[in-house]
Amino acid sequence: MEAFVRNFVELLLVALFILVFARVLLSWIDPGGRNQASIFIIQTTEPLLAPVRRMLPRTGMLDLSATVVLLVIFALMRAF
Repeated sequence: MEAFVRNFVELLLVALFILVFARVLLSWIDPGGRNQASIFIIQTTEPLLAPVRRMLPRTGMLDLSATVVLLVIFALMRAF
């Protein structure tokens, strides 16, 4: 049972990492979210990014929330 939980958490962290990284790439390619894949990625990652964005100081056009979330996910991946 322990191996199942560990594998599930690792898979979840990898999936979140990929989704947040896709959101970063998406901000350069299609920031408006004009297709279904873009909308899915934005809706999936926004609950992770919005609280971090509120805690960080305003930096103008530069949004560092994805960087912080990616670093936290990476640290959690290394912990498992």
